[in-house]
Amino acid sequence: MDLSAEKTQRVLSRYKFHDVAIEELQKIYRIFPGMVPSTGTYTFTDSTQKDLLKLIGNLPVRYEGHSYNFPVLLWLMDSFPFTPPICFLRPTSNMVIREGKHVDARGRLFLPGLHNWDYPKSSVVALLNEMTAKFEEEPPLSSKATVENKDPHELLAFVSNLQINDGSVRQQDKTVNKVSVIGGGDLGMASAMSILTKCRVEKLVFIDVAESSTKGGSTDLEIFSLPNVEVSRDLSASAGSKVVVVTANAWSGEQSYVSVVQTNVDLYRGIVPGLARLSPNAVMIVASQPVDIMTHVAWRQSGLPPTHVIGAGCNLDSERLSHVLKINLNTHKPAWVIGELSDNKIPVMSNTGLNAGVQTELATGSSVTKPLLDRAFDIMKNRGQRSWSVGLSIADITNSILTDKKKTHAVSTLAQGWGGIGTEVFLSLPCIMGSNGSMRYAGVSLGQEEDAKLRESITTLSKLMAQIRI
Repeated sequence: MDLSAEKTQRVLSRYKFHDVAIEELQKIYRIFPGMVPSTGTYTFTDSTQKDLLKLIGNLPVRYEGHSYNFPVLLWLMDSFPFTPPICFLRPTSNMVIREGKHVDARGRLFLPGLHNWDYPKSSVVALLNEMTAKFEEEPPLSSKATVENKDPHELLAFVSNLQINDGSVRQQDKTVNKVSVIGGGDLGMASAMSILTKCRVEKLVFIDVAESSTKGGSTDLEIFSLPNVEVSRDLSASAGSKVVVVTANAWSGEQSYVSVVQTNVDLYRGIVPGLARLSPNAVMIVASQPVDIMTHVAWRQSGLPPTHVIGAGCNLDSERLSHVLKINLNTHKPAWVIGELSDNKIPVMSNTGLNAGVQTELATGSSVTKPLLDRAFDIMKNRGQRSWSVGLSIADITNSILTDKKKTHAVSTLAQGWGGIGTEVFLSLPCIMGSNGSMRYAGVSLGQEEDAKLRESITTLSKLMAQIRI
C-alpha cells in the first residue's frame, strides 16, 4: 500500500488520529489488498466540502453458485477510525442499484456495523466482511440486461418480498404484526387508538417517553388493560416492530424558533437511534413537529434507508382533498397535497382514474385541473388538524404498510432527485406505501406559481436544517 504520494500525505496529515489511522489502513491492506486508498473531495449534505481519504475496490461475493465483484467506495472521515466511514456502491454503466433495507437509491450503504460503530471493537475489515455477508443475502446491484424493460423499482418491490433458500425462492416467513407508538400525549393516544381500530395488530406497544412534554397518556391504558396492548416506559419494548410511530415532542420555553426545534432534535437523539437498532426492518412514521424537519432528523439519526423513514406530512390534507373532490365536486380522480406542511402546500391530481391500470401521472395547472383543485382547497380551508384526525391519518398509513396495500399516500419523504430537486430535503410527495416502505412517484412539471412555492419551502427548510445540531 502506497501512502507516499504528496497529496495523500497532505490530506493524511490533517487526520486527528494520524498514527492510528495509518495502522488501520495497513490492517485493511493486509486482508483486502484490492481496497486502494486515494484522496478526493467529499461534499456533505450542507454543501460544505472536505479533502478526505477514500478506499476504492471490489468485494467478491458468492451468489447462487456464481462469483460477482461488487464495486464499493468508503470515505474515511478525518476522525477515522473513531468515526465510521461513509460507504457507497459504485455501479458501472451496465449496473442497476436495487434499493433495499441496506442501500438507498443513491447507493449509500446502511449497515448495523456503521450504525453501531465503536472503535476499537469496530473496524473497516469487519465492516467489509459484513458487507460481503449482506450482499450474499440480498445483492444490491443487478445487470441492466436482467431487468430489460421492467421498472427497476417494480422489480425491487417483487424481489424484496422473496427470500433465497437452498436454491429455491419462497415467501418470507410470517412475522408478528407489531406496532410501537412513542410519545404519551394526545397525538400518541389518538394514534394508538386509531391503529387498534383500523389495523389488525397482534401487539401494540405504547411507550411514554419521560423526557417528552407530551408524556402522561399511558396511565389510563394501564388502568383499563386493553387487549394486545403493552404499556411501557422502556424503548426496548419496541423491539421487532414492523411500524414505529414517533409522536413525542419536547417543546421548550425558548423564544427562538430554532431553539424550540432544537429541543425536539435533542429528544430524538436519545430515542431514534435506539428505536432503529431495536427494529432495523421497521418503517418509521414521524408525527412530531415540525414534521418535515423532524422526519429529516429521524432519517439522519436512525441510519435507516430513506424508504423506511417517512413523516405524516400532508397525508391528512390529501385524504380530505380527495374526499371534497369526490363528494362536493363529483370528481372521481385521486388527488394529493404535496410540499411542505405549511401555507406553501400544493394540490395535485392524477390524470388517470383509480382503476385505470396505467401508470399515474400528476397534473397541477391545466385549465381543467387547477380550478377544481383551487375550489376544493377553498372548501377545506377551515378544517384544522386535531390530534384525533392526525391519528386516523397515521393509522391509515400504518394499515397500508402492515397489509402491503400499495396505496398512495402523500407523506414526507426524501425529495432529493424528485422533479429536479438537488437539495437534501424532506417534503410530502405521493408515495406508494407497502411492507417495504415508500416508493415515490416520478417527478411532475409544476406550474410557475406551484414551483415558486416548492422552491421557497426548500430554501426555508434547508436554512433551518443548517442551524440545528443533529
